Order: sequence, then C-alpha cells, then structure tokens
Amino acid sequence: MSTTDTTDTAGAPRWPVPSAPPAHDPALFAQAMRDMRLTWRARGVLAELATGYHPGQEPTISELVSLTRAERLAAEGREAFRKAISELRGLGYLVPDSTTASGVGERLVVDLTPAAGAHLIRRRHGHSALTDGG
Repeated sequence: MSTTDTTDTAGAPRWPVPSAPPAHDPALFAQAMRDMRLTWRARGVLAELATGYHPGQEPTISELVSLTRAERLAAEGREAFRKAISELRGLGYLVPDSTTASGVGERLVVDLTPAAGAHLIRRRHGHSALTDGG
C-alpha cells in the first residue's frame, strides 16, 4: 500500500494535507487564536481552516461535517462542529467564498480581520499561571 494513496480509509485524508504556509498575518492569527469571544472549539476549527490550503483545495464545510466518528477519532460530534462554524461566521472569521453558491456544501474563506477587535485577556500585575512571567 502506498503512503500517498488518498483512498485509504485507515488514515489518509480526504483532502490534501496543507503544503503551503498560511498566507495570513501571523500577529493577526495569534490574536484570533486568543480571541475570548471564540470558544476553544471554534479556535480549533479556525486554525484548521487557516493552515495553508491552496485556494480551492480547502475542505468544504459539508466535507468536514460528514466525517464519520471513526475518521474523527471519536472527537466532538457534528452538532458541535456546526456550532463552531456558526460562531466563526457570526463574528466574521469565516465568509462564503464568492465563487461558490451558498448552501450546505459551501467553501468558506478565512478572514482574520475580526481579530483586530479581538477580546484578549489582559496581562495581570505580577505573575500567575495566566501570564508569561515565569
């Protein structure tokens, strides 16, 4: 069996593994990953979708939602994923790709512009587990 066989249901992804570095501003991405308006789940989904897929090769939302429990390795369910997508869309981190029709299978494009207004945890005076004063 070839390690590049993408039809292998035991481990090969349905879509290409990201092969390009993210094109997003690293500072804006870091702010997005610390935006307290987002749940941890939504941040994980945002990180997955912002990891350097070539245009048009990103998985669609319906492809991600349709992953079986075995493919997700018993991770959170479909409803949790849908809620994360809704959260990201509501804040503007995910916007519909203008080249696809809106709907269940739409491809969403990452937009990190909302990170400029991110709600971040402010550094506390002194040192604690939540600061980097180590």
